[in-house]
Amino acid sequence: MSLNDPLSNALSSILNAEKTGKEFCLIKPASKIIKRVLEIMQDNKYIGSYEILDDGKSGLIKLNLLGRLNKCGVIKPRFSVKIENYEKYEKRFLLAKDFGFMVVSTNSGLMVHSDAKKKKIGGRLIAYFY
Repeated sequence: MSLNDPLSNALSSILNAEKTGKEFCLIKPASKIIKRVLEIMQDNKYIGSYEILDDGKSGLIKLNLLGRLNKCGVIKPRFSVKIENYEKYEKRFLLAKDFGFMVVSTNSGLMVHSDAKKKKIGGRLIAYFY
């Protein structure tokens, strides 16, 4: 496993644990971006609760899975997206309209693409899940 992209590693270990039917998943390292993406996924009821454990190094996240996640991943390269272009990327990364979410990094913080569209702000695409 390459450690060049911790968010990608975290999302792929969540997906692997989800596919094998596990009840929880351990994610290492724990970064602010990973925590925020997990919060967004939790707010949309795709994952259960999580707790941050101190392992004396970079931190560890124990995540409870609900079995609702079909697919998740990072978006590389991190495309810049304008308000009028969200639909183009929805077609590319999500299964159907209004099904699933893309996480967007905006100047107002990380949020799902539907909130960014409502607030009429663009940003950079970080990840997707459905």
